[in-house]
Amino acid sequence: MGKQIVPVKSVIYALSPFQQKVMTGLWKDLPTKIHHKVSENWISATLLLGPLVGTYAYVQNYLEKEKLHHRY
Repeated sequence: MGKQIVPVKSVIYALSPFQQKVMTGLWKDLPTKIHHKVSENWISATLLLGPLVGTYAYVQNYLEKEKLHHRY
């Protein structure tokens, strides 16, 4: 029951600072990608932002009425 040496192989992945073409795929056709995402998900965005904007507008209106309440 002695100690056994087990060889460990490890692989390290790194990006070279000289390879500049790695990140260009993210910026290629960016307006087209944004338009596709918006046109694909506009219903979900409306259902998410509609209640948030409505609640914010209601709160702002309520606070304004509360400030002006003493004038009447």
